[in-house]
Amino acid sequence: MHMVSRLLSVVMLAVVAFGPGVAPAAAQSDSITVGYSNIAGDELALWAAVDQGYFDRHGIKVDAQLLAGGANTVAALLSGQIQFAHAGGSEALNASASGADLVVVATLAPVYPYVFEVTPDIASPSDLLGKKIGVATIGGSADVATRVVLRQQGIDPEKDVTIIATGSAQNRTAALLSGAIQGGMAGGPPDTLELEAQGLHPLFDLAALKLPAANTAVIAQRSWVSSNHALVQRYIDALVETSTNLKKDKEGAVAVLKKYYRSDDDSAMSATYDFHVNEVLTNLPFPRADQFGDAVAQLTPSNPKIAEVDLSRLLDASFVQDAANRGLAGPPG
Repeated sequence: MHMVSRLLSVVMLAVVAFGPGVAPAAAQSDSITVGYSNIAGDELALWAAVDQGYFDRHGIKVDAQLLAGGANTVAALLSGQIQFAHAGGSEALNASASGADLVVVATLAPVYPYVFEVTPDIASPSDLLGKKIGVATIGGSADVATRVVLRQQGIDPEKDVTIIATGSAQNRTAALLSGAIQGGMAGGPPDTLELEAQGLHPLFDLAALKLPAANTAVIAQRSWVSSNHALVQRYIDALVETSTNLKKDKEGAVAVLKKYYRSDDDSAMSATYDFHVNEVLTNLPFPRADQFGDAVAQLTPSNPKIAEVDLSRLLDASFVQDAANRGLAGPPG
């Protein structure tokens, strides 16, 4: 009887600790390191999952590190420094074309989250001729978006403008403010608010067009995914639950944004939340082939091997589908 009482006590403690009907995710948390490429609202689900305990509840200790630029983030993934890279789908394509065996398990920003901001002297697309345009990295998501919109306006990005890699989204904003470049993609608020307060103005709003893009993909090495299938599923589960609950807790999400943007501006952070949660992010971040169409089209001329990348092999939507099947994003519709 004494042993039975002890067992009942342990069970009761577990119920108190984890709540009724919820079992502990793991006796000991798995520890992983995740790299993300920019301070951008696309990463809100990652940041909130870390800060609000979603990863903890799924038995994962996540060390989220800012690694400036998508190319650097994917390089860290290939070296084994990190287990997941949150970077542009274009970086995954470039690495795959060079022989890396990668898997994209989610797309956190499935549309372009950009507004193309220009200096006051640019009144129309034709005024961009001969000007300097900034992107974070050549071949990165903003670079692809920039080339898409320029070509739509009849501007050859190779001949009619000079595209300059600034190294990060933050550097691109600084270059716009200083006049070192005359145009560049801004990732919505707070960047657009800061730029427009200084006299710049939007020339194109890609976010409003809802064009499919793999702007922030969750990328891993295939060998690691194969060896850690259950852990990958728990990671995606946490991101899906976080994304779903962000829409119910603006106050908490704004607090997270303030921390990572290092901002106390309530208005700017509220606008950042509204833009990304309502215009960009999705509860079920399925990676889809159409999100990679622009990247393939824009990158292939300079790297023909891009066209040879098998998207059906690169993309694995099964983890998001599993989360959807179990209702982690709420009921359909």
